[in-house]
Amino acid sequence: MAPVPGPGPTPDDSTDAYVGLPVEEAGRRAVEHGWTTVRPLPPDSVITMEYVAGRLNFTVRDGVVARCWQG
Repeated sequence: MAPVPGPGPTPDDSTDAYVGLPVEEAGRRAVEHGWTTVRPLPPDSVITMEYVAGRLNFTVRDGVVARCWQG
């Protein structure tokens, strides 16, 4: 029987580098660096807390990334 595949590796990328970028530019950069999912969120959004490998989350204020984290 074949092994069950696990989540792939996450990109070796600094999340701090996205803070301060316009959300469109940050999204393009994230995809170029290998993130499979980019999730921009308004401040104080209610979100689920499950970790998803390869996902990058942005808190966006006035079109600019204010916070960035993996999962």
